[in-house]
Amino acid sequence: MFNNTQRGANMAHTILRLPAVIAGSGLSRSTIYRFVGLGLWTKPIPLGFRAVGWPAHELDALNTARTAGKSNDEVRALVASLEAARRDAA
Repeated sequence: MFNNTQRGANMAHTILRLPAVIAGSGLSRSTIYRFVGLGLWTKPIPLGFRAVGWPAHELDALNTARTAGKSNDEVRALVASLEAARRDAA
């Protein structure tokens, strides 16, 4: 009768809050924000006055690039394309 799957798990555009991004990437909060500043991680999406999140597919793409051994320049290009896709979708 009830669906016990995590709410939002089957949604096409799942937004992950920082604890989920930390768990999914293995990076610390400070490293994630340092990478954002260096252009090696996508900027968070504002969700409210004090809440931000990242699209789950972006986390997957960044993890895939890192595990594939992409260089920082290649990761920056990926970040730029992911953020451009956000603007184009809006």
